[in-house]
Amino acid sequence: MNRGLDRLGRLRLVAFDVDGVFTDGRFYLSDDGSETKAFHTQDGYGIRQLLLSGIAVAVISGRRSAAVDLASSLGVELSDCAYVGDDFPDLALLEAVGLSIAVANAVAAVQERCDYVTRKAGGFGAVREVCDLVIAARSSDG
Repeated sequence: MNRGLDRLGRLRLVAFDVDGVFTDGRFYLSDDGSETKAFHTQDGYGIRQLLLSGIAVAVISGRRSAAVDLASSLGVELSDCAYVGDDFPDLALLEAVGLSIAVANAVAAVQERCDYVTRKAGGFGAVREVCDLVIAARSSDG
């Protein structure tokens, strides 16, 4: 499932789902009811590099309207956007953007409908993998 990578160099916005993409989908619930999640430190550096490259970044929770509204407010066509997801609630947005990306541990039905599937799982460097792909494509186009 690695098609559409020719679109990487023209991306202007990359949006990411949080749970299952930035995290491995698990959350930890303490006795006092507080919830915590674990994030991969290298993903943060990748996001910073995207921003420094002039690519807008959004972190959302699979709601299509939020991402569509953001792209519109930034003057970015959906065809110049990528979205990274992992589960059924992400499908509407994955199907609306120019480049759809599933993390390696996404459900099979999502992987099958995406242009690209990362080698790394959500919460284990998948975000950084996507960032590095986009930056490399921009560098080779420049």
